Amino acid sequence: MTNLIQLGKQAKETAYQLGGMDTKTKNSLLLQMADELEKQTSLILTANEKDLAQATANNISETMQDRLRLTPERIKEMAEGIRQVATLPDPIGEVDKMWKNEDGLMIGNQRVPLGVVGIIYESRPNVTTDAASLCFKTGNAVILRGGKEAFHSNQVLVKTLQQALEKNGASPYAIQFVDDVSRETAGKLMKLNDYLDVLIPRGGVNLIKTVLATATVPVIETGTGNCHIYIDKDAQLEMATNIIVNAKCQRPSVCNAAETLLIHKDVADSFLPVIEKALNEYNVELRADERALAIFQQAIPASEEDWETEFLDYILAVKVVDSLDEAIQHINRYNTKHSESIISDNYFATQQFLKQVDAAAVYANASTRFTDGFVFGFGAEIGISTQKLHARGPMGLAELTSTKYIVYGDGQYRK
Repeated sequence: MTNLIQLGKQAKETAYQLGGMDTKTKNSLLLQMADELEKQTSLILTANEKDLAQATANNISETMQDRLRLTPERIKEMAEGIRQVATLPDPIGEVDKMWKNEDGLMIGNQRVPLGVVGIIYESRPNVTTDAASLCFKTGNAVILRGGKEAFHSNQVLVKTLQQALEKNGASPYAIQFVDDVSRETAGKLMKLNDYLDVLIPRGGVNLIKTVLATATVPVIETGTGNCHIYIDKDAQLEMATNIIVNAKCQRPSVCNAAETLLIHKDVADSFLPVIEKALNEYNVELRADERALAIFQQAIPASEEDWETEFLDYILAVKVVDSLDEAIQHINRYNTKHSESIISDNYFATQQFLKQVDAAAVYANASTRFTDGFVFGFGAEIGISTQKLHARGPMGLAELTSTKYIVYGDGQYRK
């Protein structure tokens, strides 16, 4: 069993060193990590093949295996993600504001690392490199606990990054891996208060709920993605078709894929046959309310559970609504605060949607698939935060920092 106390001690000691490391050194080490990742492509793919073979033996769906699968192209993308992080401005040490108070003290608010970050995640190996690079750039030591589905891939990825650090005289304890996937060890990690400053879960609804219910360490909640697209009565229907097909079918196994389609009653008769035909090319199963069911050629009745489900598959729930207000009410009732989109040429409708929908990312006339740290220009992401404290939306460098007050005086004392 992994000695979490030992990992915690090593991370804590290393975090102090990282907090004082200059930007040039951090960037150089990140570039070395990226290079080492590409050099070890063959080794990483061999490990990934073991995970994929195990997934096949366990009858894991193809869409879920897609989250797990690595290719030379995906490894190159992971390396490029690290390189992009190296090019981004370093927030550590920035003074957001400074002022002089009545006592003549100069008071500044400076960005600092969080310290030691724990991350519990599931089957996507790219989370390993994303999390490691973002934490390293912000001077945070990280303890990674991936899921059993990607165990071999994650183990080799972390060893590869550690080798790059060691070759260049840096501590490998900046990036550590929990090589025990038991629930018991995960539970202990959630309560490692003496060493972890924050814990970030990234995965499905059951993982998120378990961490929130169990952890005594402060948690930044990243969310599952029950994402909606609403087709307004003033929508361009060709645009709507393209966006829905993209949001549902491009990569259905990810959290920013669309799971529910809402459509205004005024365009339902003309639009639903069109979108059904487009989605049929991808064999998407449609689960519809009564009004949509009467229009579709092939669909099954939607249950109450379907409105609140993140399918992560070629399944789409469809509902006809009477108004924009009804669409917003439905979304705010069932969504997971992740990503929502309206398709409309009506300025006032889009503004109402953007203002009233409660989510981390709200779109007008665009696919929900864009909610991504890399796409937003963050280089990579730790996850999509769906909470409202500290961080919300794709979490990049700034969200992995805290602040402290630095105060300059010239002999003042309080009377």
